[in-house]
Amino acid sequence: MLLPYAPESPGRARQFVTRVLTEWGLGPLVDAAKVITSELVTNAARTGCRRQMMVTVRLISRTTVRISVYDGSRALPVLIEASRDEECHRGLALVHHLTHGCWGVTPLPLGKVVHADLTVAKPTAR
Repeated sequence: MLLPYAPESPGRARQFVTRVLTEWGLGPLVDAAKVITSELVTNAARTGCRRQMMVTVRLISRTTVRISVYDGSRALPVLIEASRDEECHRGLALVHHLTHGCWGVTPLPLGKVVHADLTVAKPTAR
């Protein structure tokens, strides 16, 4: 999905990811995927360096999806531990937590792609 660098883009991206995951029968991932998508798209939108960014969702296995956001900035995201009174710098920490550290970034000639892998939780044995 191509999106402009605009305030409405995170909402449109959330709707797209929700629709895809629901179609694939991966409803249990929707809530976490919406948070991850919002954070990645918001970070990309803040760069404002291109006319469009691209959001993709790819099935990695039957229970794992990869959400990717391609943008035109070569500035790499940095995981920062925010202090209690800071109102920002929490997005990548949320992505890190929700993906159990399974996220990353790949520099490209004209930007980068940030991806996050999300897996359906396995039932715990009783």
